[in-house]
Amino acid sequence: MLWICRVAVFSLICCCLAVPLSAEETFPNARKPATDEELKYWLENMSLYHHYSLDEMQQATGLSKPEIKSALKRFELQERLAPERKPADILTVKPYPGGRHPRIGFLEGAINPQRETKISVFAPWDPASYVVLDIPEAIWSNLGLTYLAHTHVPTIWTQQNKELPPQEWSVYLDGSMVARRRLPNGIEFGTIVLPLQKAVLMEMWLKNGTDEPLSRLRVQNCAMLKMMDGFTQQSNDNKVFRAPYAACRSAKGNHWVIMGWTPCFKAWGNQKCPCLHSDPIFPDCPPGEIKRVYGILTFYTGTDIEGEFKRLEKENWKKYLMERTF
Repeated sequence: MLWICRVAVFSLICCCLAVPLSAEETFPNARKPATDEELKYWLENMSLYHHYSLDEMQQATGLSKPEIKSALKRFELQERLAPERKPADILTVKPYPGGRHPRIGFLEGAINPQRETKISVFAPWDPASYVVLDIPEAIWSNLGLTYLAHTHVPTIWTQQNKELPPQEWSVYLDGSMVARRRLPNGIEFGTIVLPLQKAVLMEMWLKNGTDEPLSRLRVQNCAMLKMMDGFTQQSNDNKVFRAPYAACRSAKGNHWVIMGWTPCFKAWGNQKCPCLHSDPIFPDCPPGEIKRVYGILTFYTGTDIEGEFKRLEKENWKKYLMERTF
């Protein structure tokens, strides 16, 4: 039975399993499942979909390799395969389990990446290839760097020696996912993910729970391509930026990954990661109000990327999101 997470914050209590980790085998960014249900869910996620090695499972969970092997056997996951996706099915989307760094390069710019902002969207033509979306990677405001989903430059919270607690995605039976966070000053933000047959639609919202207006609310939303076969060139020569869209072409030239967010502040890419960015900007937000931005991640097979951009605009995916009740 699928574990349905209801915005649960993982406990730091270890599972009562037989073999403890030695002092040399600690993983500071690991999240130990608190229950067998959580353990089974994450092992299914890592083994069936992300094809993790034992080392990567250990880095994600903090458990010893004997513990992981025992659990894989107990849950009968060693020989299982992920269900085959049919063409009419929605795209496969899973919470990113951590442990495996989602970048190839510029690792110093993303130390200890946190998984509660990251999802994996699997390519319709290759179930082993996936894009890791970091939504949001960062939020800036007139207050400064207000949120960052990894360790790099100081945020307004690290400057105050305040740590943000780890959180998790809520995953629902229809495949949709929700994440939300409340910051120490009362600002709240969240992301809604809606997988469809040919695209993943997203809504991001921000509520001003402070007593002062918020402005310059720029967001960095990142699509990391490390695990997309044919898309790992550390170059921007295979990318096209037409705000709000950022697109990357496969090495063979017939497949594309496209991400767009609106209203868009900047469409760009970091060749070292490599990744795509379509970075939205929230409207200025008075106290007590909620503002929203909208996004899409889609795949395209063909060579007319400019025509595909036009087709996406005609589909009016933003209107579909605005009219939907979540």
